[in-house]
Amino acid sequence: MDALADYGGSDSSGNSDNDAEMSAPLPPTDRSTVNSVREKLMLISSTPTVVEKEIIKPYDYVSTDTKMLEYNPTVEQLYTPALGPSNPFKTQQSAAQKNMLCGYVEENTGISDFHFNNQRQTFHNLGYAEDPTSYSDSHGTRYVGEVDKAKEAQGRTVFEDNKEKVKKRKREHAGDPSDPDNYKGPWAPFVDEVKFSRPSDEQKAILDEWATRKEPTANAKVDNDEKTSLHIQDTHDYQGRSFLVAPKDMDVNLYSEDPPEKCFLPKKLLHSWQAHNKGVAKITLFPQTAHVLLSCGMDSKIKLWEVYGKRRCIRTYAGHSKAVRDIVFSNDGTKFLSASYDRMIKLWDTETGKCLSRFTTKKVPYCVQFHPDNDKQNFFVAGMADKKIISWDINTGEITQEYDRHLGAVNTITFIERNISFVSTSDDKSLRVWDWDIPVDRKHIADPSMHAIPSVSLSPTGKWLACQSMDNQITVFATHKLRLNRKKTFKGHMVAGYACQCSFSPEGSYLISGDADGRCFIWDWKTTKVFKRFKAHDKVCIGAVWHPHETSKIITCGWDGFIKLWD
Repeated sequence: MDALADYGGSDSSGNSDNDAEMSAPLPPTDRSTVNSVREKLMLISSTPTVVEKEIIKPYDYVSTDTKMLEYNPTVEQLYTPALGPSNPFKTQQSAAQKNMLCGYVEENTGISDFHFNNQRQTFHNLGYAEDPTSYSDSHGTRYVGEVDKAKEAQGRTVFEDNKEKVKKRKREHAGDPSDPDNYKGPWAPFVDEVKFSRPSDEQKAILDEWATRKEPTANAKVDNDEKTSLHIQDTHDYQGRSFLVAPKDMDVNLYSEDPPEKCFLPKKLLHSWQAHNKGVAKITLFPQTAHVLLSCGMDSKIKLWEVYGKRRCIRTYAGHSKAVRDIVFSNDGTKFLSASYDRMIKLWDTETGKCLSRFTTKKVPYCVQFHPDNDKQNFFVAGMADKKIISWDINTGEITQEYDRHLGAVNTITFIERNISFVSTSDDKSLRVWDWDIPVDRKHIADPSMHAIPSVSLSPTGKWLACQSMDNQITVFATHKLRLNRKKTFKGHMVAGYACQCSFSPEGSYLISGDADGRCFIWDWKTTKVFKRFKAHDKVCIGAVWHPHETSKIITCGWDGFIKLWD
């Protein structure tokens, strides 16, 4: 306090000029002066005095979900509207207060939960329920909904048994177990069982009509109504050679057994055939010369086309009642087999169009193949829908062998190893190798990563099998030990669900295939890279083959009914 008194009594207008004066001792101060200064300082406060006012309490609001109040609200507070802005997009019904999805339900302590649910289910199932307002009424129970039905059912709910009890049928006496001839046991017939019944006159007339209609087809023979149409007039040339003989005045030697040295990619569309009214199922070239083309379609017809010259339709073969699935030439090309969904396999004469033989097992044939050896051209095998491979002898028309080891429909049959054995693929996602005329497979290839293989192509060298897989890729197997070559996988196309045909170029440097979008893909065999892709058809491009004597000619077919030649 003495220091403050000194501070208050000092001159604040300026500092002393002499340091000696500042360091000199202060003179003694009077005690009364100190007390007066102290009284003045007591009046100074570091914080101002705040006038106390009435505490403003925040507005107490009650949520609609609150079930217990912790204070006693006034009437005005209970009936105040909901806080916050209203939603202008809500209707009056949606803006109403709800405690359930369908609205606001007040709990009625006079009705138990079981009784409430019982009446609710009764109303939904039977159409009526008790009126809850009639519980306190002296006139008795009233109903809402279908009142007449409620009175007829005497107000029974779904919880009560509304069905009349059916009397259990009585059986005859079981008999004595010691007498086995007369003992009926628990299999005794019912007392009121009718053991013999006869159709009424109306039912008998219907049965007779059905039997009359069924009798001709039961004893009918196989449909032999095969027809053929020749579309050209000059079937023979000036030397008397038919259209099955390849012309020799071409730029390409069609009788050469050596493939072209180098093949090239096609660049343009050369010709287009309006082949079938519906989609084309498969195309195959004439063996060795490839101067004519055979096609089968979903319109149940088979057609023969010229590849060179005027490129006309030579002949149409009509003898199937349903779509034709597969066709194959014999080694000399004078005959060919056709497999159809009408469960028939037919042997045709290529030049005359006559049907020579018919074969069937009452099952749909999926693929058919001649034996490649010239001394066994009277044998052919067919993959059936009933998981079997059937071998027929054309001369006798009898089945010579059955190969029954697959677990699904057989899709393809390909001969390998100098025609000693053949490979079959199936919908059971497996490959099996069979020796000719031995009905036990000597090798079975099945892997969980494998998919069904609907098409197989043998390389020109006979060392590789290109298998069109349903997982949108082409896998390659070596024919020597039938091992998967994991370095050779061709991808990029979409064939899942379609049996698109794949094929090699004559010298084996390219691999081609169609896809579900109507495109044709060409891969390099060494690098497995896509060299070219082009739009070939408007619908699925189901088949693609490379001409064996041309360097860049490819023939494709599609479900749009067209066959196209590219060069």
